[in-house]
Amino acid sequence: MNGECAAVQQNNEKRRNTTWLVWLWFFVLAIVFTRPLIAHMGNEVAGEIGDNIYFIWMIGWVKKALFKLGVNPMNVWFLNYPEGWNMAHTEITPAQLALGEVFTFFGSETFAYNAAMLASFVLSGVITFYWVRHLTGSAAAGLLSGTIYACLPYRQAHYLAGHLNLSGTQWLPLFFWGWFDLLRNKKSEIRNKKWDSTNQGVQWKAALMAAIGLGLTALTSQYYFFMLVIVAGFQMVWMVLVHQRDKLKDVSFWKSFGLFILFSIPLLLIAELPFLQLAGAGGMPDRDWGGVRMYSAGLSDYLLPGTTHFLFGKWVGAHFNRDIWIEATLYVGIAALALFTYAMIRGGKTIRRERQMLLTGIVIAVILSMGTDLHWNAEAVELTLPGFLTQKLGRQTMPILLPGFFLFKYFPFYAKLRAMMRFGIFALLFVAAGAGFALTGIGKFSERKQVLLIAAALLAVILDFLPRSQTSFAAVGPREVDLWLAQQPQTGSVMRCPFYLNDDQAGTYYTLYNEKPFIGGFFNAFPTDQYRRIYDVMNGFPSEESLKLAKELDVSFFLVEEDELLRAIKEGTVPWGSTDELYEAAKAFGLQQAGKFDGIFVYIR
Repeated sequence: MNGECAAVQQNNEKRRNTTWLVWLWFFVLAIVFTRPLIAHMGNEVAGEIGDNIYFIWMIGWVKKALFKLGVNPMNVWFLNYPEGWNMAHTEITPAQLALGEVFTFFGSETFAYNAAMLASFVLSGVITFYWVRHLTGSAAAGLLSGTIYACLPYRQAHYLAGHLNLSGTQWLPLFFWGWFDLLRNKKSEIRNKKWDSTNQGVQWKAALMAAIGLGLTALTSQYYFFMLVIVAGFQMVWMVLVHQRDKLKDVSFWKSFGLFILFSIPLLLIAELPFLQLAGAGGMPDRDWGGVRMYSAGLSDYLLPGTTHFLFGKWVGAHFNRDIWIEATLYVGIAALALFTYAMIRGGKTIRRERQMLLTGIVIAVILSMGTDLHWNAEAVELTLPGFLTQKLGRQTMPILLPGFFLFKYFPFYAKLRAMMRFGIFALLFVAAGAGFALTGIGKFSERKQVLLIAAALLAVILDFLPRSQTSFAAVGPREVDLWLAQQPQTGSVMRCPFYLNDDQAGTYYTLYNEKPFIGGFFNAFPTDQYRRIYDVMNGFPSEESLKLAKELDVSFFLVEEDELLRAIKEGTVPWGSTDELYEAAKAFGLQQAGKFDGIFVYIR
């Protein structure tokens, strides 16, 4: 008895040591794969200013709203002023923001954003580690799968693009951890017996885990949530109606599934209610097919190394069309794919159910990531029509339509999506999970050989995915003009010129510091009615009509940003031949120049 207790205690101690090593491993990987971000955390972001600054604003605004103003952060009264704006108009990411808010108590909102990015990297690896260890009983398998998933070039691309929401991939393996157990809910099918409930085979723990994973995914990305439901739904249909039809009469399975639905409701209500209300009010129109089809993945996207790769990245960028490289970076990895293939063949009947679920998920995710019609190397593949059809249809070629086209046309909410390529993350996750099974049989080797095999597999994956060091960082902070605006007594709003700048993420961010209402906001997904209504008139600023409208909208400050104005004049998007013409017109209409700050002229009424 004492011997058994000692063995259990030794095993628990070993697991605790493993836990710390796993967290340390993924923390080190996060530092290496984002290098040298750790030295720029406080006031810079990797790459250029873009979507990142919008998420930085959200982190700062939520903290200010909750802890300083005591108001609902969803209701942003000072954007799209005076009509106001709801944050649900663009994709919010409450789970990622909550992660970032923790770090606002240790640094700026920029530091919190960078820390949230690193935390997502670590959590993606750690949760995948525990899931695959649960599936296989092997820590080595979990470590390999977690490394593949955390280091994916897909994640690197969205990190550099500043997509905090899409970098929140950590909750997907949490969902599938519970989901896989739900779909193989017989006691004999659960390797880890502590996850088997005692209530006649009802898997309430698995149901709860899947529900939490689903809810947190919905609170991270609406894209991931919608796609997750579709992929998981197809897995369930295949397993229940094709592979394991006996589950149709399995009462414990349906009880477990009912618990999953019940447990999912609270988080889903919080996550989805704002978007459902917005959609019901017509605030989320369907996308245009012409703007959606370009985001269709080709098989080449899964085979090409990322353009950030330290060795092959520049060559890939020079020889292939990577115009939309951020979305098209779906490289599965030669090492990961080889390990996955070996594991699926070697596993035989022992992993039959896992193989069915993984392969089903991969096939569905790849097909749907290919969008509405067939593409290769970012170009649509079209059939040349015979003469009689050319005359009848009035076109010489026809796209090769895929299942995604019909979902886009007929499936509820599917046409709200733009980048179907993002389905690819699910295929990549399942390949990562399956690759771990390649190390499940190494226990028969000596300890030294086991270590060498694990190290070789990890090294192959890391070298296959390793990006070159990031050399470009952009400073984030208020401009001189924002600090000046914060000192001004006027309570009216700010308008930027040229007018298209009012739909720029940076303008939204600057409100954290100038503390003035802003006529604009980040509207590129779904422009507001007010913004669409006033755009043409305000683009002609200064004019009698635009100044009259500005008075109605309570605009006090006009910020003429000279560099952008010169670009707009060159492109012919404003009705002025030179900057001097605009300045003379402003003077003629009685506007006063209140100051000039780093190339920004401030005019007041």
